Amino acid sequence: MSDDRYPKWDYKEYPKSLPEDDLWGQVRRTAYGRPVPDQQIQMIVDAIVSALTPGPADYLLDIGCGNGALAARMFDTCDRWLGVDSSEYLISVARRHFSAPTRTFICQDAVAYARSESEPARFNKALCYGVFAYFCDNDAVDLLTLLHERFVNLKVIFIGSLPDPERAPQFYDEMALANADLRNPRTQIGVWRSRQQIEEMAIRSGWQVRFQALPMDFYQAHYRFNAILDRTFE
Repeated sequence: MSDDRYPKWDYKEYPKSLPEDDLWGQVRRTAYGRPVPDQQIQMIVDAIVSALTPGPADYLLDIGCGNGALAARMFDTCDRWLGVDSSEYLISVARRHFSAPTRTFICQDAVAYARSESEPARFNKALCYGVFAYFCDNDAVDLLTLLHERFVNLKVIFIGSLPDPERAPQFYDEMALANADLRNPRTQIGVWRSRQQIEEMAIRSGWQVRFQALPMDFYQAHYRFNAILDRTFE
C-alpha cells in the first residue's frame, strides 16, 4: 500500500512508497487504485505507434519516461531509445528492468536535458506521454522550442494524455470542479489545457499540431486527448 505522507502529485517521492514491482502504480497508470488492464495499456501503445510509426532506423526520445514500463511495450518497434525523467528513483527502476546497449535512461529535468543534450541531431521521433500537464506554461514552451531549434532531425512528437478543461465537468462533480485548480501543475492531474492552448504553444515553438481523439472505450476518453506535433519547414 502507498504511504499517505506522499500525495500522488509528488512525482519524486510518491513512487518510493509503492512496491518496487508495482510498475504501473509508480507512474500512476491506475484506475481507482488498481493497475490499468493490459487491454487499456495496449490502446495507449497502439495510439503511439500509429502516430510515430517507429522503425529500425529510428532513434526515439522518450521525455518523462518514468520507470520505462510503457516504453518496454514498444522496444521491439524501434532499435534505439533514450528515456529522460526527473525522478532518480524511477530512472533507477527503469535501468534495473529495461536497460540494454541500445536503450538508455538518464535522470534530468526535461528542459535542462533539451538544453544540454550533446548529440540532439541523432533523434528523429519523440514521445511525451502523461507528463506534459505537469510542466508549467513557460517550461512547456521552452521544451517545445528547444526540441524544434536544437533537435533538428526531430520530425514528430507524440504528446499523450492531455486533460481537456472543456471536459472537466465530465471528470469532477459540481462541488469538486468549483474547488479544482485546473492551472496548477502541482496537482494530481496537472494543468488542463484546451486544444487551442496546445495549438498556440506548438505554433509559438515552431511546430504544427494535429489532435487525436481517444477510443471511446478507453478509460480516460471522457476527459483527455492526444496531440501530435510535426515539424514545420520554412
